[in-house]
Amino acid sequence: MIQLQILSGKSAGTRWVARRFPVRIGREAGSDLQLEEDGVWNRHCELQFVPAEGFMLVAQPDALLTVNHQPVQTARLRNGDALELGSVRLRFWLADPPRRNLGVREVLVWTLIAGLTLGQLALIAWQLP
Repeated sequence: MIQLQILSGKSAGTRWVARRFPVRIGREAGSDLQLEEDGVWNRHCELQFVPAEGFMLVAQPDALLTVNHQPVQTARLRNGDALELGSVRLRFWLADPPRRNLGVREVLVWTLIAGLTLGQLALIAWQLP
């Protein structure tokens, strides 16, 4: 998964995590990431995952898009890249892996340790005269 940190605009300071690809970014309501700032088109760009190449950002034909302050139509994204769509600045990051809940496993391990300890104490008590 990837995340986009919104650095400017109405949603500045928030992080948006992509759950599926391709990700459509734009002003229209059907966009996966909807940005309503100046200079953002209805369908500004699309973020795709290409297995052989990585994460690709593809702009609509006349949309202004920069990656690390360089105007692009298509760009391969790397961790930490700075994106600009109209007046919005974003930062591309690889998302943290999901953390698994180990609570059940921990309870089972401690129960097993307690059971073994009680078993050992029972054997010792049984062997005493």
